[in-house]
Amino acid sequence: MSQSCLSHLVFFTLKDGDAANISHLVSECHRYLKNHPGVVSFFAGTLAAEYDRPVNDKGFHVCLNVVFDSRESHDIYQTAPDHLAFIESNRDSWAQVRVFDADVT
Repeated sequence: MSQSCLSHLVFFTLKDGDAANISHLVSECHRYLKNHPGVVSFFAGTLAAEYDRPVNDKGFHVCLNVVFDSRESHDIYQTAPDHLAFIESNRDSWAQVRVFDADVT
């Protein structure tokens, strides 16, 4: 992969972080967010709690990691109906959402 891609990382902290709610949000990520034009790789999962070094940030329940082939693909995704439906369907469960976007090669 020699061209620059856009890595879109989203960390969700839930208002109620019980196992069922965490599992539901991961499923919702897969349902709404993985099949968009320009997606090079897609991952959604949970905090790996066993990693307990001082540098590990444990302030989240669910991580979404999507790499797009370009900034343009990312920008289209932001207003795509499935992305907006995901937000509408799930935002009431979120206590905090942190987004990290980075140009990667």
